[in-house]
Amino acid sequence: MTMVEGSKNRMGKSGLIATGMAFAVLAACAPMPKRTDLVVGESVCTSGRFDVYFVENQARLTDAATLLLNTAADKAKECRVQRVRVVGLADATGTPEANLNLSQRRARAVADALARAGMPAPAFELNAVGDAGAVTPSGADEVLRRRAEVIIEAAPR
Repeated sequence: MTMVEGSKNRMGKSGLIATGMAFAVLAACAPMPKRTDLVVGESVCTSGRFDVYFVENQARLTDAATLLLNTAADKAKECRVQRVRVVGLADATGTPEANLNLSQRRARAVADALARAGMPAPAFELNAVGDAGAVTPSGADEVLRRRAEVIIEAAPR
């Protein structure tokens, strides 16, 4: 006979039930752990950056860009957003003046879309760099410059 079997025989069914009930009552009286102790993982309320890409010579948002901006604004609604900076860029095709204008329009398009989507920002900081730095050292056009960079400074509430 094992020790457990011996315990069962000595305690009987009613003793086991009473012991189980005692453990249940004690467990119910135990303090509940804090939610922060149970939730594991990073908060979505952290600072970060992402890029919004545009078609060549355009400042109109694509459907994919609009979805990205709507998602970012939606996630930020639970956060304390301290600052949103949008930097418009352009590639080296066209004149420097036209590229600066294009990068300004790209930054404005992104900020406007974030505002429409409900981004809880105190203010948007807009910058435009035109085609500065848009040519690689070998002289090739840097096509990945057809974008706006979005930098969000956020923290949990």
